Amino acid sequence: MFRAGVESGEVTASVRIWKSPHVKVGGRYRLEEGHIVVTSIQEILWEDLTDKLARDTGFRNLLDLMKTAKHGAGQRVYYVRFLYRDTSARAIVAKQQ
Repeated sequence: MFRAGVESGEVTASVRIWKSPHVKVGGRYRLEEGHIVVTSIQEILWEDLTDKLARDTGFRNLLDLMKTAKHGAGQRVYYVRFLYRDTSARAIVAKQQ
């Protein structure tokens, strides 16, 4: 569900738990047939993690979000906003028409 939401443009933010940020504002990161461009990153509190935040970021609930958000021994919570750019041949042809 998460990737489909990102590719459709419905999901434009994610939560990640790291020791330090693994992305930077303006960075481009490959995803499927395109890439995401990070527009902002903000450290948030553990208390900010809710089922609503999970749904807003493309997950069913907080438990599902945590399965994806937690990376290694990190304890810092980051809210990452981004845009998806489809760079597949199909998308390029559609833009030209």
